[in-house]
Amino acid sequence: MNYHQFIEDQIAAIRKEVGSAIAINALSGGVDSSVVTVLAHRALGAQLKTVFVDNALMREGEPQRIVKIFAELGIPIDLWDARQAFLGALRGLTDPEQKRQAITDTFYRDVFGAAVRKSGAKFLFHGTILTDIEETVAGIKRQHNILSQLGIDTEDAYGYRVIEPLQTLRKDGVREVARLLGLPDEIARRIPFPGPALATRIVGEVTEARLATVRAATAIVEEELAGTGAFQYLAVLLNDCATGIRNGRREFGQIIVVRCIDSQDARQATVRELPWETLHRVTRRITEIPGVNRCLYDLTPKPPATVEYI
Repeated sequence: MNYHQFIEDQIAAIRKEVGSAIAINALSGGVDSSVVTVLAHRALGAQLKTVFVDNALMREGEPQRIVKIFAELGIPIDLWDARQAFLGALRGLTDPEQKRQAITDTFYRDVFGAAVRKSGAKFLFHGTILTDIEETVAGIKRQHNILSQLGIDTEDAYGYRVIEPLQTLRKDGVREVARLLGLPDEIARRIPFPGPALATRIVGEVTEARLATVRAATAIVEEELAGTGAFQYLAVLLNDCATGIRNGRREFGQIIVVRCIDSQDARQATVRELPWETLHRVTRRITEIPGVNRCLYDLTPKPPATVEYI
């Protein structure tokens, strides 16, 4: 594919579809939403309103860091605090599909619905890529940003039309577009991070305490495995507990799973065979997190597993 031509074509298509209307865009900080943000900003300028929704499910310090990066690119971002709305919607839910649906409803109907009404926007940009569509339509895993492909009329349900500039690309293509758009490497080469964020890495109920645990484990895994060159690496908090020993006393503690994979576009993935020294170091640091006494390494490829757990 000629990615230079792809960029020109998408900018022209966005201008034609939006016309003189106002469009709104939710930036998550991942490469997909970042590329869409830059494409839409180049096409529309001040007609585009971009927000970062703090849903309480992000990495440590993520909202502030992303706002700063885009400010340096000359793209203003509004930071919205919606933490309590999302935590409230997830309270008591353990079923994976119910959790994903709660995040979708809270984002599109409640939080973003209010934003659209306030801004008067008629269009919403999505960072949907081809793999998202394929997995959702096939029933493998519901992606939170898949709407029209499931027969949802967004104009009727939410009051705006969705534009998906990246829906013909896979992750490797998106990264190339990011490079050509001049996005910094920390965005263009960033490992994938799911739209529902850390909620996809908690098996069982999502609470502030469990988020704090998986957030701490995520920071350790991303720091320790950043130099591996792997496609993706992550930490997952299981719903089970295990007997352990801490300070000479019996402890019933939480279990963290570490996953590190190689892939081109996330359709298939193989497990990275990490050195024992690395695994021991990761395990030691993770089991220093309060309440965690087990660390497991996931050896399952995709398929039969998916990349994420929820």
